[in-house]
Amino acid sequence: MTILAEKGRLEEETEFVNGILVYSIRQTDSAELSADFIQNMITLNVPETSMQNWAGTDQVGIDANLLLPNGNRLYLLLEKDFKCIDLEVTEDQSDYFENPLLTC
Repeated sequence: MTILAEKGRLEEETEFVNGILVYSIRQTDSAELSADFIQNMITLNVPETSMQNWAGTDQVGIDANLLLPNGNRLYLLLEKDFKCIDLEVTEDQSDYFENPLLTC
């Protein structure tokens, strides 16, 4: 999360048998949360003020309904990952937010 707040962009990828899906979160000057899907890459565009407020407070998520050209809506949701308190967790949680709960 620190990288996202400091650099304004975070990118990860998931490898499949027949290709790679790239997903990123990008801080923008736009006024609203939006998303793009271009060449196997999903980009969530987050307004700078929303990003800084989300990163620096106890706000858990940012969401919006994106109106699509065909009239449908795409629900967008960005939520914090909290550290799990379960002692048996083996994944790296060093960049997760502190868990506000006492148990997972």
